[in-house]
Amino acid sequence: MSHQSDLIAEDITAYLKAQEEKSMLRFITCGSVDDGKSTLIGRLLYDSKLIFEDQLSALENDSKKMGTQGQEIDFALLVDGLAAEREQGITIDVAYRFFSTDKRKFIVADTPGHEQYTRNMATGASTADLAILLIDARKGVLTQTRRHSFIASLLGIKHIVLAVNKMDLVDYSEQVLNDIEAEYREFAKDFGFTDITPIPLSALRGDNILTKSENTGWYDGPTLMHHLETVQVDDARADAPFRLPVQWVNRPNLDFRGFSGTIAGGTIKPGDEVKVLPSAEVSRVKSIVTYDGELDEGVAGEAVTITLEDEIDISRGDVIAGKDFPPEVADQFEAKIIWMAAEQMLPGRPYLFKTANKIVPGQVTDLKYKVNVNTLEHTAAKQLDLNEIGICNISLDRRIAFDPYADNRDTGAFIIIDRRTNTTVGVGMIDFALRRASNIHWQALDVNKQARAEMKHQRPAILWFTGLSGSGKSTIANIIEKRLFARGRHTYVLDGDNVRHGLNHDLGFTDVDRVENIRRVGEVSKLMIDAGLMVMTSFISPFRAERDMVRGLVEEGEFVEVFIDTPIEVCASRDPKGLYKKAKAGEIKNFTGYDSPYEAPSTPDIHVKTDEMSAEDCADKIIDYLEKNGYLSAPGFTTGGGI
Repeated sequence: MSHQSDLIAEDITAYLKAQEEKSMLRFITCGSVDDGKSTLIGRLLYDSKLIFEDQLSALENDSKKMGTQGQEIDFALLVDGLAAEREQGITIDVAYRFFSTDKRKFIVADTPGHEQYTRNMATGASTADLAILLIDARKGVLTQTRRHSFIASLLGIKHIVLAVNKMDLVDYSEQVLNDIEAEYREFAKDFGFTDITPIPLSALRGDNILTKSENTGWYDGPTLMHHLETVQVDDARADAPFRLPVQWVNRPNLDFRGFSGTIAGGTIKPGDEVKVLPSAEVSRVKSIVTYDGELDEGVAGEAVTITLEDEIDISRGDVIAGKDFPPEVADQFEAKIIWMAAEQMLPGRPYLFKTANKIVPGQVTDLKYKVNVNTLEHTAAKQLDLNEIGICNISLDRRIAFDPYADNRDTGAFIIIDRRTNTTVGVGMIDFALRRASNIHWQALDVNKQARAEMKHQRPAILWFTGLSGSGKSTIANIIEKRLFARGRHTYVLDGDNVRHGLNHDLGFTDVDRVENIRRVGEVSKLMIDAGLMVMTSFISPFRAERDMVRGLVEEGEFVEVFIDTPIEVCASRDPKGLYKKAKAGEIKNFTGYDSPYEAPSTPDIHVKTDEMSAEDCADKIIDYLEKNGYLSAPGFTTGGGI
């Protein structure tokens, strides 16, 4: 809510105008669990008289029912709104509150302190200008303090308030504050913070929140509210090169075509030359349109619609930029990633990457190292777990326009989305494009895939055999290749065991290595498809995501998923290589079906059950599918015809 003002009753227009002209500060409260973040915000609002009477009444009643302060007001309940938060006395979700004073407007994000909710803290920090980092005076700098500080620095926050809370429990000791400040400054010296302001507080008692506390006579710094009202936070976006990520192509009628979005940097005026990325088309701004009419100038942070003097093909996710200082365009980057999912991040696994208004398929090609948040040491790793931070190489399926995150937080950030569940699993900040992204181009060749397929009188395809070890994949693939070979077809079998003797000899059987195993086989299969071959791959390939990734490498209809469905009990009874016996005895780790999962296809193209059918009958069913769907003839040839 806003502060009390006589203008509200006297001249509401003047009041709204005054509010509009105030500067805005977005800040977060963060730190370890039970450091008093929610209590601090509640006390700040309460002492500033920024709570409605009905809210105050409800707060008093809730404090008696579920508060943690006996008969006194529990200020944390003002922002801990979820039932689970109130029951446990913790913050889980990010709680946003708007309020204003005579000097400034504020949006505060109260973020959770538990390690499992670190992703929510990153969400709150992504739009913040300042972070209030709470530290319990009794406990000092903790692991979560370090983690939140590091994340704040990654997300571009430059101003830190080191709020040493619960000073009343350490007798308002100046030495305690000095020791914590010294330890924190040493830890954060390389984070690039513009300023670190230590303030001794008692959120529960109100010390140094609005007014100077008599209990800290030795402290000559600002109160928390005074600092928030006066800290200089420069919006660097206004001085940055012009950027407008297109959110919507606005075409209400035949006579109007505009490109809508929020200006992410710089300023723009009618007549300015602009370049559209990634197409690199150039034009001039014809007009800048808003709901209230046309503007003489658009500035960073404004939502506008731009019309151009030329008809240019522009789509959602393209970036309109100043002609002289355009963003970079690439499809491979180095980036920092904060992983937010319980399921590990595995290099090679396909994900969706959402940048400024554009969603592009891609993958993490290499995890260079992860960062130990306690020591900031770089440690080697093959995967990222929940809340871990890593430096990675990213490869996208197509080029995008971007700025390094250090230059522009809007055009340099992305989120990572799981392709199967559509949940956000990570966030990232682009550092720079990899040089090979701009130096390597696909070489066009005169003899193409279609010509090679027509010469062979067949339709190229990947027959992807998936199933448990011992299900019969290799046996059936071998039978099918012999039959196709006898009919003059051009085939090749990529067998899981055979490939590990050469191409994939360096890989083990961890989840990370399994993903890389399938990625390599998928790329080889794609090349064989381009050669016009029918390639049969016999791999357990336990993860749907990787099978879907291979499907996405080739054109529609060129990937045929064959599910060799056999109960694990039947596979174990066959045990042609003795692997089940070893796995049961604990001699083999990460064995699919025992201590490593197998994700069965949900809608395979072909489904055969080898416990009900012989290998020959299964091959008959697969050949029948290929004939009916035209895989055994190229365009211009009859199905099943010989050479």
